[in-house]
Order: sequence, then C-alpha cells, then structure tokens
Amino acid sequence: MLAGRLTQTPHIKVGVIEAGGPATDPDIADPLQWPALQGRDFDWAYRTVPQAHTAGRVHAWPRGRVVGGSSCLHAMAHVRGHPADFAAWARASGSARWSFDGLLPGFKRSERFSGGASALHGGDGPMPVLLPDQDLSPVVRAYMAAGLERGAPWLGDHNGGGLAGVSANALTIAAGRRVSAADAYLAPAIGRPNLTLICDAVVHRLVLDRTRIAGVVADIDGRTETITAGLTLLCAGAVATPLLLMRSGIGPAAVLAAAGVACVADVAGVGENLHDHLLAAGNVYRARQKVPPSLLQHSESLTYLVADAVGDAARVPDVVLGCVAAPTVTECFTPPEYGSAYTILSGVTHPTSRGRIAITGPEIADQPMIDPRYLSTAYDRVMARRALELARWVGHARALDAWRAEEIYPGTACQGDAAVDAFLQRAVMTHHHPVGTCSMGDVVDADLRLQGFSGCHVVDASVIPAIPSGPVHAAVLAIAETFAADMAPELMS
Repeated sequence: MLAGRLTQTPHIKVGVIEAGGPATDPDIADPLQWPALQGRDFDWAYRTVPQAHTAGRVHAWPRGRVVGGSSCLHAMAHVRGHPADFAAWARASGSARWSFDGLLPGFKRSERFSGGASALHGGDGPMPVLLPDQDLSPVVRAYMAAGLERGAPWLGDHNGGGLAGVSANALTIAAGRRVSAADAYLAPAIGRPNLTLICDAVVHRLVLDRTRIAGVVADIDGRTETITAGLTLLCAGAVATPLLLMRSGIGPAAVLAAAGVACVADVAGVGENLHDHLLAAGNVYRARQKVPPSLLQHSESLTYLVADAVGDAARVPDVVLGCVAAPTVTECFTPPEYGSAYTILSGVTHPTSRGRIAITGPEIADQPMIDPRYLSTAYDRVMARRALELARWVGHARALDAWRAEEIYPGTACQGDAAVDAFLQRAVMTHHHPVGTCSMGDVVDADLRLQGFSGCHVVDASVIPAIPSGPVHAAVLAIAETFAADMAPELMS
C-alpha cells in the first residue's frame, strides 16, 4: 500500500521486498476459496506453542508469503471497529492522530465504497468496499432476521458510526473477485519508474549503522545481498516484524541471549503484547433444506452485541456472532457435508489475554515461539461462554425455523459451564487478527519511528496497542494511509 502512495511523488524511489511471488494462484482471487488457501506455498504456515486453555492444542497461524501479504488469504471483511476502540491508540501513542477522528481521513482515503462518498465513507479510494444486498445467502438473511427477533438493533453498515447490531459484512470484493492490498495499491503503480518490486527475497536482518537503520540483508536468487535505503519501512506484520527486529539484535536481552543473537538494543516490548481475536467454530446446525452455495465468501454477516444488553446500540460491543453459510469446525470435530449445514460463530471483541512471540535462533529457518496465551484470563473465558450462549439463543429463534433441523455442535446435551468450557477449548480458532508486538508508545513512537533508532518506521498491525472490535485489515490500511499522508512527505522531502 505504501509503495502505491509514495511513488505518486516522482522523486521518491521505492523498493518493495517480498519473500514470496505474485499472487498467480487463481484460488486467491476467488472469494469462495479463502478457507482452502492455508498451508500452500504462499503461506508462512506459522504455528503456536500448545495452548494450556485450549486443550493443549497447537493453532495454525497462516500469514501471507505473497505480494499482497495476508490480504491475499483473509476473509475480505472490511470492519473498522467501534470509534471508541481507537481512544486506546491515542493514549498509548500520546497523539490524537491515532484516535478515530484522526484516522477517519485515512479510512476514507482507502475506500471506494459501493454506497458512495459521505461524511464517514470514501467514494474514490483504491480499495473497493462492497456492502452487499442482492447476493446474500438466504440462510444469512434468516440469521439476520433472528438477531432482530431477539432484540438486536438494526445497524446496516459496520462502518457507519456505531458497531452494535445486525448488518451484512462489507467486503473487499469487486466483480466477484478478491481485491488484495496489492491489487488496489501496487498494481496501478507497477509501471512507475520510481518503483522496484523485488520478489522471492527473504530478509534476514536489518543493516545497522550505530543507531541508524541503513537497510536490510536478504537472500535473493540464492545470493545474500545488502540493500540500503535512506528510509526503511517495516511492513511485515505482527509476526514477522518483531522476529526481524530480534534477529537484528533489537529486542528483549534475555530472549536474544537465549537465541544466540548479540543484543544491540534491549527493547523489552518487541514481541510482547501479542493478542488476537478467537472465534468458536462453532455453533453448527444441520439444515432442514439444502443450503445453497454462497455467492460472496461464505461468511456474510457479523453481529456485534453488548453481552448484557443485546438491544443496546450505544455502547461498545463486547461479543461478536457471525453466520457462515457452510459448516465450520476446528480439527477437533467432523464437519458435516457442505450444503447440509450452517454455522453461527461466536467470539470476544476485546480479549484481555496477552502473549508474546520470540525467536529461538539467529536464522529465519529457526521456528519462532508464538504464544498468544489464548483464554488465559477469566474475563476471556467468561465472555467466550456468553458469546456462545448468545449464538445458540439466536440460532434457536423462530426466524431460523425454516432452516434449522437440529443443533449438531455443541449439541443440545452440552449444558452448564463446565461442558460449555470443555467444548470451547476444542472449538476456538484464530480469527487471523494478531496485533500488538511492536506497540505504539512502547516500541514505536507517535510517528511510528522505531524508538532509539533513526531511519526506520514500522507500519503494520504490530504497532496496534489494543485490538479493535473487528477484523484489523481496514485499520491497517488506515494506519498506512495516515503515515503516507501525515509523516512520509516530511521524512522524504
């Protein structure tokens, strides 16, 4: 995204270094194929350590190793979060730039909203944002009606101001195809003479000149090369950015020593504050009639709710439900046949569990230690239980009678806290939203400058100090848009 914006200024020369190649697999562009993309050669295929509060399970953490990164793998939902979510960003950074009002111009610049421009939406940005109507699954329509029946307010647009209530998902889809960040921002810029794209280049470490970051050391076509730059922007994400810093000797001294890396700067926050959204997959129902194939991307509606007052549209929601027009389960369960079932997912919008990520050796081939410490707080466990309770409550509403034959998972026999908790331990999975490992106000300053160093800024999900309520892709685009508009011109003048 940054390359597309920065190269609009002719005198700024930009090199983009990507560990993977172009997104040539046709399944990446097909919105219906996103669940099947994990584990392919364009996925870093990270894995967590066993999680004590999820039955000792190891969770797959897919991350994009492809031009466009994880925007080529995600489910395409475009949800900014509640405006109040960003107050924590302003506090952590000490700058109103990262409040919702400060970020709103960036949100709008990124969007080409199907409903047109407004006070809250952009109409001519690079990223198409489709708020669907005609193509919604009939099961999802019934689910949305069930939410309204149970007293949830009508929202209609997750990005229209508030967040609590019923709405179809806005999606980064155009003409029936996924639009990645590379499709939206990089492809239109690829012919510019001031842009160089280097693919299949694995970055091992940063080049340090005392307290200045001068470039990177990377393997390109089997050769180790040093690439220097006047300014280095780290955009590798909440997993790869802290790992790169630690391999370069920037991070917690004890972690670096254990991994055999000389400590250049003891920065305790690198790799800390790791957190992510979990979803319970899920509350699965056998359908009374055949569920037609989705015309969008299966997961067509998220409903954000206040757990103790589902009709409250004013407060910040603390749970989320989502309807998938397909059976969705973890590796612990047998999925019903496609077309025979549908799922209501459930999750917690503001988890309090915090983990960390660390290198285990000096090389990129040394598998990282990823420990999100899922469900490690009593709050997260109680709220996950409440979210599933609400999913089942909505799932048994009259509006779904024409579709619901029986509850398969967790099944009507699963009652009581102990049984529900045991189910949740096996049913939760990542919502693919890791954040926080190079947080504002800790590892980076209000300008996203790596603290203690010149010549380097971090512009990705790792700088997010507190996760917003929804999927983080829209917020990451707004971070990059804000950086490109407010800070980059001065840095590169």
